[in-house]
Amino acid sequence: MEMVGILIARLMLSAIFAQSALGKILDPTSTQAFMQSKGIPGILIWPTIAVLVVGTLSIVLGYKARIGAWLLIGFLIPTTLIFHVGAGEQIAFLKNLGLIGGLLMVAVVGSGSISIDGKTA
Repeated sequence: MEMVGILIARLMLSAIFAQSALGKILDPTSTQAFMQSKGIPGILIWPTIAVLVVGTLSIVLGYKARIGAWLLIGFLIPTTLIFHVGAGEQIAFLKNLGLIGGLLMVAVVGSGSISIDGKTA
């Protein structure tokens, strides 16, 4: 039962990153404009999408999930500090801290036995 719980946790944790990646893929122009409004070059949308897709798939599939978790943590730290500090951003800031905590758990514990990595361990 514990391993099913780890699988469900990985899927739930990944949902927000999958949604974020899909939104950026479907409307990169809006995301680029938002990035640029914060002084970030819009061209960085493409590596951002790549990190979100690779990190999300890694955690969902449980393939190199520890690396995927670190990728997403590496995405969240600057994102949180650039876009979610200041008035009206407390909930987004704390949400991202919670996501970093969940990803840190995956980075430390791994993906469990119901995963591609678990099948080879």
